[in-house]
Amino acid sequence: MTEYVITPAATPSLAVEGQEARFPLRRVYCVGRNYSEHAREMGHDPDREPPFFFSKPADAVVPASGEVPYPTLTSDLHHEVELVVAIGVGGKNIAVENALEHVWGYTVGVDLTRRDMQAQAKKAGRPWDLSKGFDASAPTNPLLPVSQVGHPVKGIISLSVNGEERQHGHLSEQIWSVPEVISYLSHAVELQPGDLIYTGTPAGVGEIKPGDVVTGGIKNIGNFSFKMGEKP
Repeated sequence: MTEYVITPAATPSLAVEGQEARFPLRRVYCVGRNYSEHAREMGHDPDREPPFFFSKPADAVVPASGEVPYPTLTSDLHHEVELVVAIGVGGKNIAVENALEHVWGYTVGVDLTRRDMQAQAKKAGRPWDLSKGFDASAPTNPLLPVSQVGHPVKGIISLSVNGEERQHGHLSEQIWSVPEVISYLSHAVELQPGDLIYTGTPAGVGEIKPGDVVTGGIKNIGNFSFKMGEKP
């Protein structure tokens, strides 16, 4: 048994719908600009460029329910609703045609972004890790296993703030499909069981403020509802 000089942190995990057992989390990868209209609204060409990725800490994944804390160091917090893929079988250099064999399940999550911090970092040519990877920056629903939901390729994905719809898209509008995303990422890093992949957001991202109620979901995957906490 390995001994440590300090007590190790608890293993981050995500709930599984209808089960007490949880899905342990290893790494969290996020795909940027994977819907054409979102690429345009962010000022980029939506042509089929190679996908790019950023990361969040595994313990940034929190339930998309109850109250989610509003982060420090921002006055422009944005919402981005996404299909989330859970990897159950690891691998590297995975072929597109074999990629879905590595998926354990799916859910819906929200990528919260300190947009003002991100813009400042981009302007200065600096990394923007902390604009994406802060505490509680990934509110996420419980996972659904593939045996229950299959491999979704169609379905409405949406998000509303205080009852006003902000984002409305279709999974079929993804520039890079789930198998393509898994394959491409596996050529950059070796995927392992417990990895999550947030697969990009449709157009309509915008600001959420303290006290706002954020709702949304993906057809046949699930719906969420949470309230943003007060500004610290």
